[in-house]
Amino acid sequence: MGYCIIIPARYASTRFPGKPLADIGGKTMIRRVWDCAMQCTDAEAVLVATDDQQILDHVNEFGRAVLTSSEHPSGTDRCREAYATAGLTSDIVVNIQGDEPFIQAAQVQALVDIFRDEKAEIATLKKSISLDSEIDNPNVVKVVCDVHGRALYFSRSRIPYNREIQANTRYFRHLGMYAYRADALKKITELPPSVLEETEKLEQLRWLENGYHIAVAETQWQSPAVDTPEDLEKAIEFMKRIETV
Repeated sequence: MGYCIIIPARYASTRFPGKPLADIGGKTMIRRVWDCAMQCTDAEAVLVATDDQQILDHVNEFGRAVLTSSEHPSGTDRCREAYATAGLTSDIVVNIQGDEPFIQAAQVQALVDIFRDEKAEIATLKKSISLDSEIDNPNVVKVVCDVHGRALYFSRSRIPYNREIQANTRYFRHLGMYAYRADALKKITELPPSVLEETEKLEQLRWLENGYHIAVAETQWQSPAVDTPEDLEKAIEFMKRIETV
């Protein structure tokens, strides 16, 4: 069961244009994501999928990138085009976002391990949270799972709602790394937008609404994603902390 890693990286971010090329401690963000991906030494291929010539040229100085359409609504769609364009044949496609410069190889392995179950179609990650400020933050996506570890729902709201304040209620944030079987990736990118997806602005709800199972592994590692220039400063401080540990 082989896997490849695709890193979608677009230039025209509304909140932070050109962020894949932003500097973090002497390296561009996309270079740091690439370096993290390269820690997965058993990956059959690592590839950046971008819509921008500058990013393409930069990545091809140290790695491999392909140019994809600028019309894709999500990183998942960009991954599908890149997989086909590059002629990849891996059974499993791991999607590492281009704004996650500190992911760990163990997280990728946790995703890939899910596919030991032949019925697994899509996999993602969660991490326990306890702070009300995060639980009630709409920018922190929450997930609830069934007893088999499959996602029941993702939401920007507090889920589950703790009606009688049960002490043992646990909350989990969704970490936006995905892995897909190659055939499932093709199918889910052909689905039309769904009502739940449009309501919460979460693409994974389209998959759930259409009957796909999303297996969720738990991780203890959480690192900052970079969505805004302010996030970049937090990422730089995070890098300084982990380098001194």
